[in-house]
Amino acid sequence: MDLSEITRQAMRVHTLYDELNQARSGRTWSRQDFVLGFVGDVGDLAKLTQAADGVRPAPPGPGLAHELADCLWSVVVIAEQYGIDLEAAFTTTMRQLEASLTGELEQGAAR
Repeated sequence: MDLSEITRQAMRVHTLYDELNQARSGRTWSRQDFVLGFVGDVGDLAKLTQAADGVRPAPPGPGLAHELADCLWSVVVIAEQYGIDLEAAFTTTMRQLEASLTGELEQGAAR
């Protein structure tokens, strides 16, 4: 599955959440609500990675793979809501980081 299919699937689920939230509370989630939900997912992810590393007991509920998928879903939806081409942004950012890190490593080796 490529990023465009992941995005299509994520947005289908987003639409279903909009329908459910509208039915339950009379409103859909704003972009800020999604960001706050993502922060919660990252907190859950942190707890699960600590459990996987033996630092704390595993919390009840879905595991690490599920939470990573939740976080990816949130990132994809937030990118769509802000009109960000996530694939292009990722590619550009990774190229910039690679060039920066390679330059730092080369400078360090020259010392």
